Amino acid sequence: MKFNLKKGVILLAATALVSLAAGCTSPKNNATEAARAVIERTIERPAEKLDLRLVTTADSLDRYAIHASEGRLRIEGSSVTALCYAFNRYLKEACHSMVTWSGKNLPLTDRWPDYEEQGTSPYRLRYFLNVVTFGYTTPYWDWERWSKELDWMALHGVNLPLATVASEAIARRVWLKLGLTEEEIDSFFTGAAHLPWHRMGNLNGFDGPLPESWHEAQLELQHRILDRMHELGMEPVAPAFAGFVPPAFLARHPDVTYNRLEWGGFPSEYNACVLAPDSPWFEKIGALFIQEWEAEFGKARYFLSDSFNEMKLPIDPADTAAKHRLLADYGQAIHRSIKAGDPDAVWVTQGWTFGYQHDFWDRESLQALLSRVPDRDLIIIDLGNDYPKWIWHTEQTWKVHDGFYGKQWIYSYVPNFGGKTLPTGDLAMYASGSVEALESPAARTLVGFGSAPEGIENNEVVYELLGDMGWSRQAIDLDRWTESYCTARYGGCDSTMLAAWQLLRRSVYASLYSYPRFTWQTVDPDSRRPNGHALNDDFGQAVKPFLDGADRYATSPLYRNDALEFAALWLGEVADRHYTVAREAREAGNRTKAAEELDRCIELLTEADRLLDSHPVYRLDEWVGYAEKAAPTDSLRQRYTANALRLITTWGGFQEDYAARFWSGLIRDYYIPRLKIYFSEHPERLDAWEEEWIQSPRRTATQPYDDPIEAARQLIASIE
Repeated sequence: MKFNLKKGVILLAATALVSLAAGCTSPKNNATEAARAVIERTIERPAEKLDLRLVTTADSLDRYAIHASEGRLRIEGSSVTALCYAFNRYLKEACHSMVTWSGKNLPLTDRWPDYEEQGTSPYRLRYFLNVVTFGYTTPYWDWERWSKELDWMALHGVNLPLATVASEAIARRVWLKLGLTEEEIDSFFTGAAHLPWHRMGNLNGFDGPLPESWHEAQLELQHRILDRMHELGMEPVAPAFAGFVPPAFLARHPDVTYNRLEWGGFPSEYNACVLAPDSPWFEKIGALFIQEWEAEFGKARYFLSDSFNEMKLPIDPADTAAKHRLLADYGQAIHRSIKAGDPDAVWVTQGWTFGYQHDFWDRESLQALLSRVPDRDLIIIDLGNDYPKWIWHTEQTWKVHDGFYGKQWIYSYVPNFGGKTLPTGDLAMYASGSVEALESPAARTLVGFGSAPEGIENNEVVYELLGDMGWSRQAIDLDRWTESYCTARYGGCDSTMLAAWQLLRRSVYASLYSYPRFTWQTVDPDSRRPNGHALNDDFGQAVKPFLDGADRYATSPLYRNDALEFAALWLGEVADRHYTVAREAREAGNRTKAAEELDRCIELLTEADRLLDSHPVYRLDEWVGYAEKAAPTDSLRQRYTANALRLITTWGGFQEDYAARFWSGLIRDYYIPRLKIYFSEHPERLDAWEEEWIQSPRRTATQPYDDPIEAARQLIASIE
């Protein structure tokens, strides 16, 4: 395909037409072939003696059945994702195997083990991803990495993924049609890693612009992503217009009524401008967005639009009547703009802000927003059902709002903020929380279950559990599930491993923190967003017995990954304790003690960095590598790399250290030098040094351990 962005059209050099020749496949065959392709990509060999069959259901709920006998495996499923999820269940339960972001444990033989299981999902839709995952994890991904992720989604039963790649290429066409110049449009967009906040109206122009080559590459990538989603029977959630317009548009139309919003501590020039809901431009622009999207990518059913993510409405808070009128107007305007683009479209909105800003979004206010939107035309993703218990200390949002007043809704969690890698997550809550919703009157309009992590490739146990909860009407027995999880992940689960995991479940996986970071990652304790984690002594006691299993579980790559991660984390925690003493000593004027404690902190961090250098995911070079590969020129390579590094360090506004990563390379070349400057005679140099590092990062080499697991055991023993 050849893309001509200046004219806003696509010249098709080749098309993917369904063959009219004899022998073209039926929908059933297409579905089973798509599922088989996922399976064979997963096991990395032909799937022999495997029969897949697509079956129909009497309702809209997916189901599956697994039967393995005499070396032959038969799987029935009502959709591609049902077939794939069933195979993943079989891998874990019968083959004691696991496929995750960090690798695979696949000790498969030539004979399928005997096994029987069947199941039905209580949810029509199983949602995955978050708007900001496209910043904190995926911004520079290529097709190879996306292909793996889509297979992961299928294996975990996802059928409603968010799909916002190439949003700006479509928006660019709209603004060109409305008379803006390329330069005016380009100055509106942020850098790639910050695009999610541009899409939600939080941020304009920061760390941009984007070159035309970026838009062309993203269009091509999104075609491949959507083609694969459709092949897998998934319904992508596409982006829609939420009212945010470029300053250049307002300059051309001085009569347009709008409001400037504020977010994140950024100067006003980076803040968004949102159209008034009664503006005739709202519907016109909204229709153009959807029409351009569907002209490029084909018809979609679900469109995401969020107008006030973490932002206050531009209105006098004391004027309740005016507030409700404005909310009703905005709800109607967004709905009309989506329907003007496609009469069959369904508006999807993230319900995060309804809980996050629960003081503003009382019952009457949310009812006002929804009042002019037909029930069938809206789905609310109740994004953060984990946060009321742990962070907000409120009742869950779906309960406060009576299941969203007759609107369709999805029960979801946000297990991760910012792609932070420290372990956190309340497994007991995740194993049971959604059951209450299923058994409540609100289940009448409950259409889905999902997880919306801000960043992925971390805390894999959480997502394995949530994948299973998407197919369960009852609470999961966590003791049994944990044993099965360990057996699949490590190839076995003896009493020592179970004891280690009981300690993990009492510590890091009996908690949930928005900002799981070490103090050495923020230099000073963060007063705006306090650090918190449960890497306590129970966690420390789990690490040694876990490492003692090295001989028994040595054949599992996933055991090796977890062993390196847990050992490095404990080194990081002990380093943090030394860092706390160093800070206290410095404040007390004891410079000798401060220097000694800082040296010990840095020594431990250096060892943690070296251990993680053998981890497949927790490395800075993985993150930077995608940014570098996405750039067609040397100058763009520097820009993309700087943008990727900025997001995980200084971020922008008052978000510094928000996306803190516990990664090899980042510890060595960013966090440790930063600590040294902070404790030097010139700590005022810190901000300038951070920016210098982002623009020209110091990337030193390290020597991985020849036997990193043995090194981990010795290091942990040395700090007991």
